[in-house]
Amino acid sequence: MQFSSLLAALPKELAPPASMHCDLGSDPVIRGISYDSRKVAPGDLFVALVGSASDGHDYLERAITLGAVALLVQTNSENTQNLGVAIAQVPDTRRSLAAIATRFYGEPANEVTLIGITGTNGKTSTSYLVESILGHARKRTGLIGTVEVRYAGNAAPSVNTTPESLELQSTLRNMRTQNVDHVVMEVSSHGLELGRVLGCKFNIAAVTNVTQDHLDFHGNMEAYLASKLLLFTQYLDASGCAIVNLDDSCASQFVDAAKTRGARVITVTRDATTPADIRLVSADITLSGSRVCIELPTGNVDLDVPLVGDFNLENLLVACGICVGLGLEPEAIAEGVRACPQVPGRMEVVADDAPDAPTIIVDYAHTPDAVEKLLAAVRALSTGRLITVFGCGGDRDRKKRPLMAQAVAQSSDLALATSDNPRTEDPVAILVDVEAGLNDMQRVDIDALDASARAYSVVVDRREAVAHAIAIARKDDAVVLAGKGHEDYQIVGTTKLPFDDRDEARRALRQRGGE
Repeated sequence: MQFSSLLAALPKELAPPASMHCDLGSDPVIRGISYDSRKVAPGDLFVALVGSASDGHDYLERAITLGAVALLVQTNSENTQNLGVAIAQVPDTRRSLAAIATRFYGEPANEVTLIGITGTNGKTSTSYLVESILGHARKRTGLIGTVEVRYAGNAAPSVNTTPESLELQSTLRNMRTQNVDHVVMEVSSHGLELGRVLGCKFNIAAVTNVTQDHLDFHGNMEAYLASKLLLFTQYLDASGCAIVNLDDSCASQFVDAAKTRGARVITVTRDATTPADIRLVSADITLSGSRVCIELPTGNVDLDVPLVGDFNLENLLVACGICVGLGLEPEAIAEGVRACPQVPGRMEVVADDAPDAPTIIVDYAHTPDAVEKLLAAVRALSTGRLITVFGCGGDRDRKKRPLMAQAVAQSSDLALATSDNPRTEDPVAILVDVEAGLNDMQRVDIDALDASARAYSVVVDRREAVAHAIAIARKDDAVVLAGKGHEDYQIVGTTKLPFDDRDEARRALRQRGGE
């Protein structure tokens, strides 16, 4: 595809000040696109993105050396003269990349039924439920989310919840090549704010909830909410359908946004007395799953839900709303819900056959609201002590650290405050912020924790914290490992080190059993 043809895909606000300026006066054929100079191949367009840690404009010459025939740079960039290749300057290379990638891959989003799920918590579990239901409705389905990208027997770990636009458009095209006709996508606030989903029109837009998260990026809750609303105000097709959880405090703003868009709105609620299109009638919840009755527009349906936790009822309701919006039959919904696989790192039980083994649960909860709901759900299902191991990520929103700790103190008998992904922050300094929210509990040395009540210990090493929590747990106790969920690494400095809470729990169980 000619470079000029790709530039023609840019909307007016992203177009170069001139149609194109080119050192050689040529209009090269673009054979590929890259924004990583290390991955440039001959014939590529190199797009220089400005990131938080690096700037693609520092690698223009490297890209040319590897074969780039054209560059896309930002208008205020320097050192772009006399490089010997075609160069276009645009106001925002990241957003321009989305429009160019969409043109390059032939607008694949227009060839599928695109389902977008946003919200602070619950996106992954909801997407797994929808994927399972679609499969039982005989739809060829692709999944793009926090854990992995999956379609047609292919699966790959995700880098971001919502991929960068180039990978997103490439993935959608690959899905279509494999005859995928429905795509379920988790849509993050970063993905919306940074324009990663430009070029996508969603047939279904759903929101689970909006609570505090990512304020290190957005600055405040108003800006965070505004980013979430973009899915409904800019990316939801006018002929599409919006699914809104009325139990969330921001629900009315999403309803209004969808109505302004002209889209159909389906509302869901756990409150049987609240007028809504889909309502929870009853629920019997255990550590092995739930038996639920839900009122759909066509009548009541009984569902066997393998996902554990009271909070998963909200995810279930949103998933049912999505499938009603798609016109799926209640039988397919029931079958799909029943067959839904365990969502990695979401209320995941680490099983052990030993008769004295405690219940161990691994969960990705890393916001105050998610921690509160997780621990409340476990507390309601356990008869012994609740022991919580948790930490807070470094280089992220510091304001939520004491709030997460408060949620832990509210429901836990014992707690171990430890490292999550400290990144480039000092782990000890992070734990100082965390401890500010644990003032309702008594701090004790780790050796005194088992004999204490309403107490916590600070253990910087997460492996040690997990091992100790499981070592002191009794048969009827529940141990919750919160924050990392499906992650199989720990980021210390800028290095990813192998670490998986589930593996550490199994190791601790073996040590407990004397192996």
